[in-house]
Amino acid sequence: MAGQEFLRKTLLLLLFLVLYTFSSGFSMDVCSNTILPGSKGDPGEVGDAGDEGRLGKTGPPGHTGVPGENGEKGDAGRAGKSGPAGERGQTGERGNAGPSGLKGKAGSTCDCGRYRKVVGQMDINVNKLKNAVKFLKNVILGVKETEQKFYLLVKEERKHHDAQLNCRLRGGTLALADNQNISTLLGSYISEAGLTHVLVGTGGEPEHGGNSTVSGRRCTQVASDGALSQAECDAEKFYICEFSRN
Repeated sequence: MAGQEFLRKTLLLLLFLVLYTFSSGFSMDVCSNTILPGSKGDPGEVGDAGDEGRLGKTGPPGHTGVPGENGEKGDAGRAGKSGPAGERGQTGERGNAGPSGLKGKAGSTCDCGRYRKVVGQMDINVNKLKNAVKFLKNVILGVKETEQKFYLLVKEERKHHDAQLNCRLRGGTLALADNQNISTLLGSYISEAGLTHVLVGTGGEPEHGGNSTVSGRRCTQVASDGALSQAECDAEKFYICEFSRN
């Protein structure tokens, strides 16, 4: 009960104070008086160094400085690639003539007769080679063969006697169409060469030739179809040589 009594008295006291405040015209405005600072105090002690701050932004570039002194000369660098060749310069003036040389030794006497003989023999050999090459060119169409012989068509126009002689010089004789098979073979050979007639042997010809007209015989030719016919012995025609396979 004592506590409740104390509380009641306290509330009455507070109510009385509120009524007194309103009755005396007390202002509720906030105090606006300025508090003036006091006099400056003594400097304090220097504090410890703080931690390093963060790196700031890069500032604007400064002004160009004064050029420094030249440094020492460096070592020579590696050689660079060769540049393109320049244009050809103008021809210079001709220099002065040099002194004359010493007189040479006398040469030996030429034995020209011996060299003429060697050169002459060389000319003969060259002519033989030319004839051999010409003969090879004439047989470029190929060779016809049988079991016993082979035949060469020589595209050099010769008389019958000269054709027989040339075949003998080459180790053969003028071809003999002594049977139908040989005539047919020679005819196909002639046809492939694009010819119509060539000279062939007649058989029983004299060893040293001579004009067959004198002996009363006429010469023989074979056609592209294999047919044999007579020919003038003095008429120049292509011919066929035959050679033994043994």
